[in-house]
Formats: sequence, structure tokens, C-alpha cells
Amino acid sequence: MSEPITLNVGGKLYTTSLSTLTSFPDSMLGAMFSGNMPTKRDSQGNCFIDRDGKVFRYILNFLRTSHLDLPEDFQEMGLLRREADFYQVQPLIEALQEKEVELSKAEKNAMLNITLDQRTQTVHFTVREAPQIYSLSSSNMEVFSAHIFSTSCLFLKLLGSRLYYCFNGNLSSISSYLQDPNHLTLDWVATVEGLPEEEYTRQNLKRLWVVPANKQINSFQVFVEEVLKIAMSDGFCVDYSHPHASDFMNNKIIRLIRYK
Repeated sequence: MSEPITLNVGGKLYTTSLSTLTSFPDSMLGAMFSGNMPTKRDSQGNCFIDRDGKVFRYILNFLRTSHLDLPEDFQEMGLLRREADFYQVQPLIEALQEKEVELSKAEKNAMLNITLDQRTQTVHFTVREAPQIYSLSSSNMEVFSAHIFSTSCLFLKLLGSRLYYCFNGNLSSISSYLQDPNHLTLDWVATVEGLPEEEYTRQNLKRLWVVPANKQINSFQVFVEEVLKIAMSDGFCVDYSHPHASDFMNNKIIRLIRYK
């Protein structure tokens, strides 16, 4: 076997062999390590490649085995495809294309289930009436929870691109709150009359907005309407056979299905 070679890919170190790196001679890596292209070195003398270090593991494994192995919850297909294009490993590019076709077929038929909960809670806060003069006040606020499950990971990504939390004066996508590719839990409050803006931050109270309509969601009715718009634009329809009609009308449970 050839001597080990250590690569620095975007700051992440990998150790492999020359035979692995040149296993596909027509690729960019094959050209680099057969002496046909110049290579850069880091301060430790390792070959440096200024690309994404995280997904390089999948490229390196493909060089070793000629087989594409990805975890079931892999979420960076677009990035991996771009990296494969950069390294010009043609069999890997073809394997990724086949994988995307497979995922696309699996995504066509899907189910979406949303369970909703609402409660009224009292919030206490101080109001500044004048310099050095504060008064204690309280008000009732509506607190909402939505537990969302979908067999379509892509739909939850779409939903995450449309719904945003408003917190500490900023809007942030709910995508960062995905528990896993198929589950999402949302907790938010309606606007509380008289509650100072800084109190939302101090008491960790998030409000929910839908974009690009820039509409605040202050009720379950608005939430359901907006989610239905997004889901139906993605091919879903309401499954009236489940749950019970009274639960659906009361906005407790929503179930949608998609057949393609």
C-alpha cells in the first residue's frame, strides 16, 4: 500500500492513500495527485483544498468503495452535488442523480398531520409611566402549540421557508427548530395588548409570522389558513376521512395527504 496522505479540506483533516485519491484518474483529485495539477499546502505541510470539509467524507468514501453511502436523514444533497461537480468524479455525479430520482419518487406520496393546542395564560409585566415611575400590570394572552409531522422532509423545509418567529426584534426561520427531518413543534403567542416590546424578549415569548405576506399569526384560524395554502400549493389535499370532522372544524387536528 502507498504511504498515508493527510488532506486539509476546509480545515478538516482526512487521512487516506494515494491509490484512493487516484482511483478515478479523470477526476480533479486524480489529476491533482498524479502530478498533473499543482497542489497547495497548509502550515503543517498537508495538501490543502479550500472546499467544504464536512461533506468531503462522503466523497472520500465513494473513492474507496465506488458506492454512495448516505445516512437516511441526510439533508445536504445540494451541497454534496456541487462538491461532486467540483471534484469531477463522474461516477459519483451519476450516483447522486440516481439517488435524487429515488428520493423524488419517495416524496411524491406524502402525509401531513398537525395537532393543535391553545390555552390562555396570564402574563405579568411592568409599565413605565414616567421617568423612575413604574406600575405592575397583567393581561391574558393566547398561547399556541402546533405539533407537525410529515413523511415529506421537503415539505417541512418549504414550510420552514414561509413561517418565521419574531423574537428580540428579529425574524428567524422556523427551519432551525426542526426536531428531525419529519417533525416540527411550534410554540408562539398572540400579540398582548399593552405588553412592551422588550417584555416579549425578557419573558421568552415568540410571535409567528408568515412570509412573503408579512402577516402575523394571532389565531389558529389564520395559522390553519396559511398552512393549508402552503400545503395545497405543494399538492396536498385535506383527508376528510381522518380525523373526525368535529376535530377538523375545531382546528384540533389537521390531516392532509398527497398522491402523485
